[in-house]
Amino acid sequence: MRFWKSMAIALAMACLLTGCWQEELPEEPEDILPPLEEEPEEESKSTLPERFALPYMPGRSLDPVDCADGMQQVAASLLYEGLFRLDGTFEPQPCLCISYTHDESASRYTFNLRPGVQFSDGSPLTGRDVKTSLDRARTSGRYGSRLSGISSISAGGDSVTISLNSPNAALPALLDVPIVKAGGQDGAVPAGTGPYFYTEEETGAYLIANQSWWRGESQPLERIALVEAADSGAMLYRFSSHEVQLITADLTGVTAVSTTGSVGCVDAETTVLQYVGCNTARAPLDSPALRRALSAGINRANVVGAYLSGHGRAAAFPVSPVSPLYPAGLEESYSVDHAASAAAVSGYAAETPLTLLVNQENGFKKAIAQYLAESWTAGGIPVEVRVLPWEEYAAALAAGDFDLYYGEVRLSADWDLGSLLEPGGALNYGRWSNPDTSRLLAEFAGAPDRGAAMGALCAHLKDQAPILPVCFKSASVLTQAGVVEGLAPTAAEPFYALGQCVIHLEES
Repeated sequence: MRFWKSMAIALAMACLLTGCWQEELPEEPEDILPPLEEEPEEESKSTLPERFALPYMPGRSLDPVDCADGMQQVAASLLYEGLFRLDGTFEPQPCLCISYTHDESASRYTFNLRPGVQFSDGSPLTGRDVKTSLDRARTSGRYGSRLSGISSISAGGDSVTISLNSPNAALPALLDVPIVKAGGQDGAVPAGTGPYFYTEEETGAYLIANQSWWRGESQPLERIALVEAADSGAMLYRFSSHEVQLITADLTGVTAVSTTGSVGCVDAETTVLQYVGCNTARAPLDSPALRRALSAGINRANVVGAYLSGHGRAAAFPVSPVSPLYPAGLEESYSVDHAASAAAVSGYAAETPLTLLVNQENGFKKAIAQYLAESWTAGGIPVEVRVLPWEEYAAALAAGDFDLYYGEVRLSADWDLGSLLEPGGALNYGRWSNPDTSRLLAEFAGAPDRGAAMGALCAHLKDQAPILPVCFKSASVLTQAGVVEGLAPTAAEPFYALGQCVIHLEES
């Protein structure tokens, strides 16, 4: 655990939506996040709280399908569970589903529900509950994109059958969608199967330990208080004043604020890819050799270490390095000589500099874009940065009015790259069209051996370089120092390893 001394840090709520671009806010940070500094031991001691509290927005839904991003999702993650959970490497682990089968083409699945699971109101989990929750999720803004490949869902007493429009051997990785009791969506807090349930008392709102939780693991506290926070500004005030002890944040996001005191930070891996997109539909970026030279000129480790202050992982391919599918054997270590050699081999003769677009709202992205442009220019490929407001940036991408752009996207956990690389893909701004790419994407989607299929796809992408992956960002969980021990968050669950979590309070 590391701590910040009184210092300015960049905080932005983790509001990354599945399958779409981050929405950028109108303000931008002016400073790059400084390195974390460990506090002297005598200054790191802090008074423990009498109770553990999380922020929430009263009067707003905690229904996991339509609740607000950020603090509401943190509370909801303790109330609800899905058929599967994604572990720290994005592998699906059975949760409310105990087993499943699928046909030979991986287009039709049957999921068997875990017996004996009850909702917090004592009613049993049924296939109808799962079907109703997934059908709602398919039409929601949060989950609609990832579930768009589902053609139909049917339910029996203790099973659910899902049919797909096309094969997907990794469907379970998309089914960590929280399940709520069917018919209970009219309330602000429908019944769930998680380790806690919601209650309101005269003294306020609380999460109470669910004594009939099927998993049987210990809950670190009997009661977790919920403290009112009308917006992210109020949430940060509650955190700084020690009224709440845990919040989630994007430390390399848009808005910069200040906090004081000793704060612990634990990062969670995400599927948020930052990359450089290439306009492959026009010269000179229609040359694979030039695109490979640009990729060789990216010092990815330096981007993460110097410009994201370690809140991310360098990645040469569009799959997270923590995933067992990541083809580490295809990586090439960055070196100035390698980059210069690749530029020379490309045969590119610059007449005018290439243009790299970046949106102005995020200071971290602007700094990375400028660093990349300077690196490429020094290596013999002149590049200039063009900074645009979000609306103009998005319009330029849609019109194909760019050479290069610095982009960001949250990928789904089945690592579907169709939106980036298929003709007509929603994020295929570079107009990439290649029969081998389409074939390899389709083979990967239905492959029994997903590791081999991902390796073949990444070898092809390394050769063609239609996009240039840079890194996967991290999300961060901030806690008041000394209060929470054993935290092992994932992007969806700050309390993923709840059974090993210890919360220290002031002794009565």
